[in-house]
Amino acid sequence: MRVAVFGAGIVGVCSAWWLAQAGHEVVVVDRRAGPALETSRAGAGLISVGQSRPWASPRALRALLLHGLGRGDASFGVALRLSPHQWLWCLRFLAQCRAARHPVNLRALVNLAQYSQDALQSLRSDLDIACDHSARGVLTLYSDARAMARAREGLADLPGGEERRRIVGPDEILRLEPALAPAIDRVVGGDYWAGDQAGDAYLFARALTEHAQAAGVTFHFNTRVNRLVPVNGRVSVAELVDPDGFFRPLHADAFVLALGSFTPMLTRPLGLPCAVYPAKGYSATFGVRDASVVPEISLVDDAAGVTITRLGDRLRIAGTAQIGNYARSLNTARCNQLVERARALFPSGLDFDNVQFWSGLQPATPSSVPLVGRTRLRNLYLNTGHGPSGWAMGAGSGRALADVVSGRSPDIDFPFLD
Repeated sequence: MRVAVFGAGIVGVCSAWWLAQAGHEVVVVDRRAGPALETSRAGAGLISVGQSRPWASPRALRALLLHGLGRGDASFGVALRLSPHQWLWCLRFLAQCRAARHPVNLRALVNLAQYSQDALQSLRSDLDIACDHSARGVLTLYSDARAMARAREGLADLPGGEERRRIVGPDEILRLEPALAPAIDRVVGGDYWAGDQAGDAYLFARALTEHAQAAGVTFHFNTRVNRLVPVNGRVSVAELVDPDGFFRPLHADAFVLALGSFTPMLTRPLGLPCAVYPAKGYSATFGVRDASVVPEISLVDDAAGVTITRLGDRLRIAGTAQIGNYARSLNTARCNQLVERARALFPSGLDFDNVQFWSGLQPATPSSVPLVGRTRLRNLYLNTGHGPSGWAMGAGSGRALADVVSGRSPDIDFPFLD
């Protein structure tokens, strides 16, 4: 079949690769000048099963009501707008915060993250892709004993969690990562996920794009999808706007929407539900000046709600998520939070004079479970809604979607769309 994939972030590029490997003729369309220039550009970098958890939970609801409504500095918050789409998303999020929903959503996310980690490993090995990859695990740090106890309660439903996670005290934390010595007196303990990994999604997506082009995939950059035209329960044609501003049709046997937060812009005119809304996240990337005092292991700072990832000769600190609007403008307070946290932990190891700030619109579903599979239009498929975990789940969801498009059942227990 001829398959059109809209979106060239990590999810779209992985979808295109696996579709081509399944024998399809694949065309990728993206509005930017190259792959992975939006949400995939400078995210946290974690390829983590342990961090693949839904935002919605009874504890998250309490935190949101107490600290997250209207505050610009909350690690997870909502800036309410006069938007019916945002309000509807929030109501659905509240419904997912019920205790009965959390283990169901958690199981789906963990299954997809583990499946994706295996798929990503095979791609890296088979194609020899360099992306500042690290396989030293992910260490979550707690500075408060009660917070640590609550967090571990939330992991009780994690499938296979006891086998993957190791509880560590301050002494073992220092053995795992000596660079934490200046801050260890503020740490009461941690969770270590030895099988988790990290890497740069942008570098990976660029390299995979080159491999896909060599395998026959066609990429149209600087090209926007204007609308999809339905006829008799199928998408008949996609209307594109090319780099010169002219309209042109794109015909295909199947269409895949991997447009992240912008996917609903194409599904709403078709009357298709797509409960995706942007959660704005931030990152700050520093050059490493003194590698001996900067961690090589990936960290999750529970108190600050941030991740800290070593990417070769760079260190990235990322975090915060605000359900607000589609603006990517930087919030100075949030940027300063990231810098001050990095300065407190690694005061002499980083280049604080040349910080690269980034914000991205993470495509969030109320349950945090991505939307992967076929819509009511028989040849239209979704692969979106991965939130901050597109890098952790993109390779797996792309491979599974290629199976669905090809008429095969994916080898993973996951609630695919039908």
